[in-house]
Amino acid sequence: MAESMKGLHRTHRCTEVSNKNIGEEVTVMGWVQRSRNKGGIIFTDLRDRSGILQIVFEEATAGTEVFEKAARLRSEFVIAVTGKVNARAGAVNTNLATGDIEIVATALRILSEADTPPFPVEDGIKTKEDIRLKYRFLDLRRPELQRKIMLRSKVTAAIRKFMTDEGFLEIETPMLCKSTPEGARDYLVPSRIHPGNFYALPQSPQLFKQLLMCSGYDRYFQIAKCFRDEDLRADRQPEFTQVDMELSFVDIDDVLDVNERLLKNIFKEAIGVDVALPIERMTWHTAMNQYGSDKPDLRYDMHITDLDDVVRNCDFSVFTGAIAAGGSVRCITAKGLGGLARKKIDALTDFVKGYGVNGLAYISIPEEGEEKCSFAKFMKPEELEAIKNAAGAKAGDLVLIIASPKWKLTVETLGALRNHVADVYGIYDEAKKDFDFGFKDEYRFVWITEFPLLEWNEDENRFVAMHHPFTMPMEEDIEKIDSDPGAVRAKAYDIVLNGVEIGGGSVRIHQDDIQELMFKTIGLTEEEANDKFGFLLTAFKYGVPPHAGLAYGLDRLLMLMTKADTIRDVMAFPKVKDASDLMTDAPNVVDPVQLEELCIDISAADKTDEE
Repeated sequence: MAESMKGLHRTHRCTEVSNKNIGEEVTVMGWVQRSRNKGGIIFTDLRDRSGILQIVFEEATAGTEVFEKAARLRSEFVIAVTGKVNARAGAVNTNLATGDIEIVATALRILSEADTPPFPVEDGIKTKEDIRLKYRFLDLRRPELQRKIMLRSKVTAAIRKFMTDEGFLEIETPMLCKSTPEGARDYLVPSRIHPGNFYALPQSPQLFKQLLMCSGYDRYFQIAKCFRDEDLRADRQPEFTQVDMELSFVDIDDVLDVNERLLKNIFKEAIGVDVALPIERMTWHTAMNQYGSDKPDLRYDMHITDLDDVVRNCDFSVFTGAIAAGGSVRCITAKGLGGLARKKIDALTDFVKGYGVNGLAYISIPEEGEEKCSFAKFMKPEELEAIKNAAGAKAGDLVLIIASPKWKLTVETLGALRNHVADVYGIYDEAKKDFDFGFKDEYRFVWITEFPLLEWNEDENRFVAMHHPFTMPMEEDIEKIDSDPGAVRAKAYDIVLNGVEIGGGSVRIHQDDIQELMFKTIGLTEEEANDKFGFLLTAFKYGVPPHAGLAYGLDRLLMLMTKADTIRDVMAFPKVKDASDLMTDAPNVVDPVQLEELCIDISAADKTDEE
């Protein structure tokens, strides 16, 4: 039978007890990690969120009643123990923060008994994730997850302090909003009071934070819940958290400056890592040309090399045809992989074909033995040498070449291949001179700037905003919007960490004429613009300051900070890839009365399921 807490008070968490407390009486509480009965003595490891502490029960010290009660202890029992802090009688456990002490118990209360858990509540278990998510309340007891969730709290506390000290106001924006579908699908909430009408859960606080700038609040931030009804993807969540901000009377440099100092503060306060400032900046075109990605991983080299001028006049039609069609021929050089087996090179070919290119050409230069080239019969010896020289290839290297009639397809495929090769084969950084990534403690940030303002949507046969229709074009490119929309650069910026975009934002349009031009360019009529964004456009008529903002994906940031494999590891109660919650069995059916009140009839969906 469970006992009560009456008259009992915890004096310390487990690892708050140290050798400085030797001789003192303390009361600790938590879960039994394991208990070992050695006959006349029982050793129990007590666990709470701070760590583990060894409890010793001796009949002579604790008394028969306490000792017999201790003999009943099993894993995950919740107990309260009072006793004296002693230096460990046995060997010191250097793996524990409390490994040099133990509590010799004088009193014990069993606050709650526990069934045998479906998996061990400890680090390093091999239990399938779906089982752990079904019993998430148990999974969250494991120290490695607790460390990540507690770090999340530490990070958000650091963010709030820094932002407040910088003059930002924390202001909450609505969760029930008007649906303005741009990008991902909205989650819709039916209104009972307004039958047939729906709210949408926010995909971001974008419009509201711009309204706050119109309202004169100058600097706003919020740690905001956001929702996107996206198609199934392994590491996406239907609900996620943004660190959102907006600033008035600023330009790009102002936003980047405050955010660099924010990141430096977060990493120092939370995990003791010094982020060197200023953070490197790279334009979108440079990132695409050198890394094939607008979120390049700078922890290793292996740049993309442009071979157009080298092969433009060769006799290999695959290369010359790609260039003639307006595309490109480019390569990466995989250091140390010159001896890669043909079977493994074929696997790389299959990989790139998945991105829509026809194949992969290569030059393999082993340390010893004969050089191999998949297209040598079409090339002169001096042309092959020119390719190797351009690629910076030496003995022991593998040159991987892609030719495509579309520049973007060429570089994006090589960018994906670059990451794939680095991931599979651990390509080394020349500066490190080893074949181990050595990334455990490396955090490489980069700002990506000057994104295209617009991108062509082939399905809709029109230009669409790459970010959103309120993004400001670079002033020197405004005149190109009518004549060459695809060449217009945006005052937009992303912050990338270790090859993952963790945040992004832009300077917003605050001039009427530029906003009208933007709507016209993306094919949005005045009526459609007012229907979707009328409340914001009306606010702009009453005096809007120049403003800009940025939002971080807090879950992604924490995943990278903790070296977690998935964002699910840094969220207390995540969902799986089909957006369901295995623990609560959500989503689920609701009472028909609730549907009737909302004027919702799902009989058509039922009929479809039956068919």
